[in-house]
Amino acid sequence: MSHAWMPASPCGDGCVGSTPGEVGRLRQTWRAVMAVTAILCGAWIALALLLPGKQRESVVRLWFHAILRAFGVRLEVHGARKFQEIPKRGVLVASNHVSWLDELAIDSVQPVRIVAKKDIKSWPVLGPIITAVGTVYLDREKLRELPQTVNELATTLRNGSAVAIHAEGTTWCGLASGHYKPALFQAALDAGVPVRPIVLRYRIGDHLTTQPAFVGSDTLVDSIRRVLRARDLVVEVHVLDEIAPGRAGTRRELAKLAEEQSIRLTSTQLEIALSTGDSHRARPVSPLVA
Repeated sequence: MSHAWMPASPCGDGCVGSTPGEVGRLRQTWRAVMAVTAILCGAWIALALLLPGKQRESVVRLWFHAILRAFGVRLEVHGARKFQEIPKRGVLVASNHVSWLDELAIDSVQPVRIVAKKDIKSWPVLGPIITAVGTVYLDREKLRELPQTVNELATTLRNGSAVAIHAEGTTWCGLASGHYKPALFQAALDAGVPVRPIVLRYRIGDHLTTQPAFVGSDTLVDSIRRVLRARDLVVEVHVLDEIAPGRAGTRRELAKLAEEQSIRLTSTQLEIALSTGDSHRARPVSPLVA
């Protein structure tokens, strides 16, 4: 079953090639132990909720960054270091979607409320983490719940929160990408807040890679194992310019503006080395100056 609220991606098993460079078994085990340890520290991180706003955000952000590093993934942020240009003003963060690592990377820049599909809540280990940051879960098979979800997001945005959506509606391999779906952009219009497009890219060395992708018949365990094996994996978070309220009159126009701004990041060709094991080339990309 597929409809506008439950989009399908053509990316599948063939999009993910063999790992170009693997760390040894000992390093993989060490990463797994450190990742579990960092996640279990979440029980102590809960105490951060008692801290003032800025301190609380810093502690939670550092926790997510620690989990990301424990998996062996290095974070690079290009552009603004926060999603909210004006403190305490709500912002809708619109991102592409590649991997379960996306949420960890986004919250390593600034903890936000993320909109995610309902089955993520039941994921082992990662589910409780993603839930802990106030994730809004969607049942994409129930179209009648969409207006209620949009209203909930609009209220959250009016209250000054940053909310992140995966605008493609499903995961893609990271070399190919999908069109932005307009439905959830209505919340930004209703709340009168800006949209902040961001682009997530994964690379090994100087080349984009599909290794972290969560597509096709992948299970979560399969994808985690692939990440634990990968050598020198980097996630880039490109924080683009805000789209101010009033620039678009409808959610379709707003989604198109966000998508076009993201596509401009991919406007020049970047070669994907054969050594990455990926089966097809990326969309064109251009570097951003941090």
